[in-house]
Amino acid sequence: MQPYVQLMNFQEKLNKGKFLITSEITPPKGTNVHSALESANFLKDKVDAINVTDMAGGVMRLSSLCLSYLIKQKGGEPIFQITASHRNRLALQSDILATSVLGIENVLVLSGDPPSYGDQPSAKPVFDLNSIEILEMIDKMEKGCDLAGKELKGSPKFFCGAAVDPNAANLDFQINKMEKKVKAGAKFFQTQPIFDIAKFAEFMKKVEKFNVPVLGGIIFLKNEKTANYLNKNIAGISIPQEIMQRIEKAADKERETVNIASELIKQIKPLCQGVHLMPLGKNDLVKEVVEGID
Repeated sequence: MQPYVQLMNFQEKLNKGKFLITSEITPPKGTNVHSALESANFLKDKVDAINVTDMAGGVMRLSSLCLSYLIKQKGGEPIFQITASHRNRLALQSDILATSVLGIENVLVLSGDPPSYGDQPSAKPVFDLNSIEILEMIDKMEKGCDLAGKELKGSPKFFCGAAVDPNAANLDFQINKMEKKVKAGAKFFQTQPIFDIAKFAEFMKKVEKFNVPVLGGIIFLKNEKTANYLNKNIAGISIPQEIMQRIEKAADKERETVNIASELIKQIKPLCQGVHLMPLGKNDLVKEVVEGID
């Protein structure tokens, strides 16, 4: 009989210095979770944790918390994304308590996308707290109090992360925000998609002092239409013309997607502590990309 071996969770792997791989899935726009859970089941043995996006692009979808719980139930390790864009501080605190009760340990705190970006632009944005303030809120709740200073009957405990943009024109401003997030409780960071390796190397050199793991963002560019849309509409993404042309000219665009992602990972791997894959629905390509990481 084989002895039982306790597997390390996401936090333990990061603390041990393992080069980690995360990926992400998007909840459905509706109640049919079959496809999302199939994707999560496919990914769970190929990556170290799975981000569940929270109304990315301002589009109304199934709760990230709901899908995170279902993934946890199926044996995956979710990273629950919580955003400020459509919750006030009451809803944020309530969701954080629910996240803890449901046994979800990893939380990624984001500002989120304004509803004006999405499919219901008349929805009112909230942004009651920003991402730094949400991290501070979680820290306070972990110490036993809500934002009003009222005692909690049972405190949550999380491994919190945050986002950072190494592509920002004002890199010092971005690094200053990162420092504030570290002080507020962020224990790891996932970045916007990386294309400029030299700029990423400069960024990583400057943030060494924070001593927190950084997972470099790698986005899967399915076709030139996707690349053009991302370039024009999504803040923090700047795809070089050379990459755009490779996608446009490729006879096998899926093969070129894998090639580009693999090349970028190879270049950033010596610089950071892991990668965060953004497959944009092409989860079937994750396995090939992951197998190419030495």
